[in-house]
Amino acid sequence: MSGEGFGVRDEEGRAETPAPSFVTEPEIQSYEDLRVWQKGVVLCELVYGITRSFPGTERFGLTSQLRRAAVSVPSTIVEGWGRGSKAEYARFLKIARGSLFELRPQLIIAERIGLCPPETVATSLRTVDQIRRMLHGLVRSLG
Repeated sequence: MSGEGFGVRDEEGRAETPAPSFVTEPEIQSYEDLRVWQKGVVLCELVYGITRSFPGTERFGLTSQLRRAAVSVPSTIVEGWGRGSKAEYARFLKIARGSLFELRPQLIIAERIGLCPPETVATSLRTVDQIRRMLHGLVRSLG
């Protein structure tokens, strides 16, 4: 994976692809510096870990739904970042938030039908809620 300009850093640690003009925090040089993106990746790891133990009969059911919704969160954050405008970025952050709202009931259903232990779902739901709050705050900060 070459990463061609996406999150790639030079020898001094600076992002080779600069942050969009609406990003004013000097410590944010790449989407990889965003805590909300980092948390989104952690959420993906949690969901993939959970679904790894699902039965094969769920391959095209909850396994697929959960994974796609989880992967959509950090992916959509990055897509909005790459659009280069504040309005587009805010719109994509809202779409990422929508994926979280999709993920929440899927996790609850997985627990209720016995595919996932309550403690694991509780941990994942806390992460979902943290990311949702972070996205809400980020959208508000964009105006």
